[in-house]
Amino acid sequence: MATPTSAAPAPWRQFPFFEPVPIKDVNDLDSPPAVFKVRGFTMAVLQTLTIRRPPMNFSSTAGLLVADIHGSVHALNQDFESYMSWVAHTSGRVTHMVERKGVLVTLGEEDSVRAPLLKIWDLQNTDKRTGAPILLRSTKVNVGNRMHPISTVALTASLSHLAIGLGDGTVLLYRHLDQSLASSASLTSVPKPKTVHESPAEPVTGLGFAEPTDEHPQTHLFVATTNRVLAYQVSGRGSGGPATVVNEIGCGLGCTTMDRAARDLVIARDEAIYVCGTEGRGSSYALEGRKLSLGAHGGYLVIVSPPFSPSASAPSATVRNFYARNAAAGETDVTKVTLFDAENKVVGFSQAFPQGVREVFSAWANVYVLGNDGSVTHLEEKSTSEKLDMLYRRGYYPLALGIAKTQQLDDASIADIHLKTADALYNKKNYDDALTHYVQTIGHVQPSYVIRRLLDAQRIHNLVTYLQELHSHGLANADHTTLLLNTYTKLKDVARLDSFIKTESRRNAEDSDELPFDLETAIRVCRQAGYFEHASYLAKKYDRHEDYLRIQVEDAANYREALQHLRKLGADAAESNLARYGRALLANLPDETTKLLIDLCTGIDTRLDDTEENSPSSIKAPAPSYLSYLALKRDSVLPPSPESTVAPTPSASTRTSTPPPAPPKPSLPPSVKRISPRLYFAHFVDHMEQFVVFLETVALRRWGQTVDPDQSPPSLSPEPPADEQADHRDQVAVWNTLLELYLTLSGTGVALRDKALRLLKSETIPYDSTHALILCSSRGHTEGLVLLWERAGMYEDVLRFWMDRDAMDAPGASAEVVRCLQQYGPAHPHLYPLVLRFLTSAPALLSRHETDVRDIIERIDAEGVLPPLGVVQILSRNGVASVGLVKEWLMGKIKDARGEIETDKEWINSYRLETATKLRQVEDLSDPEHPQIFHVTTRRCTQCSGQLDLPSVHFMCNHSYHQRCLPENETECPACAREHGVIREIRRNNERLADQHDVFLSEVVEGGFDAIASGFSRGVLNMPRVNEAVAG
Repeated sequence: MATPTSAAPAPWRQFPFFEPVPIKDVNDLDSPPAVFKVRGFTMAVLQTLTIRRPPMNFSSTAGLLVADIHGSVHALNQDFESYMSWVAHTSGRVTHMVERKGVLVTLGEEDSVRAPLLKIWDLQNTDKRTGAPILLRSTKVNVGNRMHPISTVALTASLSHLAIGLGDGTVLLYRHLDQSLASSASLTSVPKPKTVHESPAEPVTGLGFAEPTDEHPQTHLFVATTNRVLAYQVSGRGSGGPATVVNEIGCGLGCTTMDRAARDLVIARDEAIYVCGTEGRGSSYALEGRKLSLGAHGGYLVIVSPPFSPSASAPSATVRNFYARNAAAGETDVTKVTLFDAENKVVGFSQAFPQGVREVFSAWANVYVLGNDGSVTHLEEKSTSEKLDMLYRRGYYPLALGIAKTQQLDDASIADIHLKTADALYNKKNYDDALTHYVQTIGHVQPSYVIRRLLDAQRIHNLVTYLQELHSHGLANADHTTLLLNTYTKLKDVARLDSFIKTESRRNAEDSDELPFDLETAIRVCRQAGYFEHASYLAKKYDRHEDYLRIQVEDAANYREALQHLRKLGADAAESNLARYGRALLANLPDETTKLLIDLCTGIDTRLDDTEENSPSSIKAPAPSYLSYLALKRDSVLPPSPESTVAPTPSASTRTSTPPPAPPKPSLPPSVKRISPRLYFAHFVDHMEQFVVFLETVALRRWGQTVDPDQSPPSLSPEPPADEQADHRDQVAVWNTLLELYLTLSGTGVALRDKALRLLKSETIPYDSTHALILCSSRGHTEGLVLLWERAGMYEDVLRFWMDRDAMDAPGASAEVVRCLQQYGPAHPHLYPLVLRFLTSAPALLSRHETDVRDIIERIDAEGVLPPLGVVQILSRNGVASVGLVKEWLMGKIKDARGEIETDKEWINSYRLETATKLRQVEDLSDPEHPQIFHVTTRRCTQCSGQLDLPSVHFMCNHSYHQRCLPENETECPACAREHGVIREIRRNNERLADQHDVFLSEVVEGGFDAIASGFSRGVLNMPRVNEAVAG
């Protein structure tokens, strides 16, 4: 929306941006183009320049079109030669032409028709017969029976609307012209015009369409009269209403043009130039002087003055200079042509033409001036670089910047102008304004150049501003960030530091763009300068967990915040960070840190706790806490049961006859990674009580194991661990460490010592027996030590332990020896001689345990542990035991020995007699002179016990058989075969054992006499070798 402003005079600077160059005919270089010397030509130009004093020549897509007074239209090329012409209006003349998209609209008069004619031509298609463009439409332009000349015409770029202004103040609007041209082939078929404005007292002097844009999708028609300017909405919502006045000042014919964007109408009056928008008058430019026509060329407005007589006192410097240079200047009228840039208040060209000006037109992106004498002057525009150099030399840097933007130069060129402007201001020590332009060079000029200049001038505050902008553009590197933050810290400008870090990072989060500064550098500099809050803010916002924890623990000593952050990270991220900072956290927040370590090592997602704490609906009944009853010295404290938790009492409004739904079954926490507790053992070196809590709770919640009889293990997840071997090693390490803690801290109470004993007695708790044995021995835990020896089958060590204790005058030690012997002796008889030797080692012991000694001797005798001689040797090694102690036992043993001797003698005699009998039997059987007689009638079959009959078989062993009762080919007595086989097997075994010397030696070591005697009895020692027998 244009806003009206006062037409305050402003200085206009004049520069020779255009150089007039005469155009010559291609065939006669001394003369102007021949086409303009022919009498009867008038012209209308239409391209970027919409001029006009009756407009009749224009530049189109077909080239430059000119019309003559005979009704013909000629198309000219860039050499101003005609390459196509046709008669547009027979016996008439062309008054107006306008072209869009290769479609030409001509308005003219013909002698045979009273009303003006509207003709539409297709310039892109020609008639093959005549070579002229195809005529698409031809119709009269009139309102009722009134005939008025056409004063102006306007056509939209899309050919959708055509507006025609008449001399009586009437404006006709043709809607949907493009659709009409595409849908019907009738020459007279055009949309019916609508009268959108009538003012008989105000002739229409100019028309223009405000083309639609994305911001303004409506199309408007500007109507300029001699007294005012109106705007009529042509399309869009709200179209069709009456035209609204946008300016109470009108203009003359030909003194209107659309601006560069085709949105506002520019009108020229003698006192000023006015810009009118669809909602009112906008800016105005004081430019006095009479004006014949107004046009536009690029960003310039082209003003042509009516002819006037020059003088030395003329207000225009152009006229004064012309008068001074020409001696005969006052004898003829001149016309001044001015091109000025309204936005930059610059006159780019101003010259007086003594021959007068017929037309100024814009063609092929150039401006041409057609003189009344047929001459054509090309106003050759200088290049942008030449313009800028001209402005640089005169120090007009802001003006150069404005012209560069008007010329739509690229960003690099504009940045170069900003740099030159900034350097100029810098040299004038105007550092603040220089900084404004230096900032505009970001992205095109090396930041080091600007930074060096600001540092040289000691402009620290300006440097801060520049570095901030550099970061906001995302072009700063780590060095820039370091410099900026160091500057903040040296200036102690906390407010700007906050703005830079928090505002920029917040804006970055909203825009999802790249962070405008180097994050790692920012955190490092803030830490070094002591701005821990800012460093932690950045680290936390951008998930630099290690940096955040390092700041909170090592720098700010904000341990609680660090612990809360660790809880939010979860197991994976917290594992390594707790290994690094766990000791410091335990030193300051022992209970909270212990609980976090417990949760991580037992597979509970610590992030759930944070979510529940921050949730508005987190008010709930108190839940059982392991730490509440796993504290040290809490043996009498029982864990709360699920039934004991407090439940909210239903209010009266919620009590109904419907029974309440069953409470949901408690669900296990989600399974997450369970960290090895061994990682954190070293952190508890100064926190033994928390260490006990940690280990007990981990063992209970992770493996369901406890040594507290008052606790019931919780239900465990059926999911097996990822690494069962590592999990088992963790389990053993936990219980080994717990045992050590129980024994180390047992001086504070009996409870821990009892726990250690229950741990050692447990059949399900895994621990290292060797480690436990060393601990119990070093800590003096007798019960545990004895228990471990018993578990390992080291009963002799148990007995020797109590023997050593007795040697140290420990009360009851000897009784423990006897008790242990009673417990272990039946299964391990070799312990009896050891205890017997102990009890008879001192008179005091013997006096207290004389009965026990007799019992032990009886057990030794009963078990056959030692021969009587061995017992006597033990008792006689010192003078403690008397003969009277074992007199009765010895007498009994002597008597038994004598009885055994007599029995052995009897057996010897029996064996001798049997041997003699066998020898005689062998002798009889082997005597060939005394054969053995077998009587069949008196003998029976050994196999079937039947009476023998022939045929029969007799053996030398006195056994007889029916032949039918013997197997075929049987040569040995079946009745004696088994006995003979056993004997042969024994002999073979004895022969084999005769060569197994290692077996014999091992038997000798265990019992030498018995082994040798057994060898003689089996004939092993005197048995002939097989090879010797063969050799013999």
